[in-house]
Amino acid sequence: MTAFVTLDIAGSGLHVSRFWLDTISHNLSNVNTVRPGDEEPFRAQMVIAREKVSAVGGPGRGVEVAAVMRRPGDPARVYDPQHPEADEQGYVTMPHVDLAGQMADLILATRSYQINVQVLQDAREAYQTALRIGQR
Repeated sequence: MTAFVTLDIAGSGLHVSRFWLDTISHNLSNVNTVRPGDEEPFRAQMVIAREKVSAVGGPGRGVEVAAVMRRPGDPARVYDPQHPEADEQGYVTMPHVDLAGQMADLILATRSYQINVQVLQDAREAYQTALRIGQR
């Protein structure tokens, strides 16, 4: 274990938080994307994170993106025969994005990013204090 493990862990948290924010941004940018009736509708992506471990039973080494999954479930079909992307029966398959859920995730991901930045700043301050003490 390195002396700067705190930086490694917080850095991995920043990476996962940024990836999560990017994924949410992608989902939000497609909240109104309607595809032709014969194409699969847009489904929101979900980031799955997991703990990084150095060895079985060893200390944690941060987090990493384990997978990116599509939101399960059936998207809504809306009857709108005038819509240019309606199928033969006049239905439009709407994107499968929960706007309220994405906004809640956005708050969580932003807060996660902020906390990891704060950990990095606190660790830097602690290391600088230790260096000053060592110089006396």
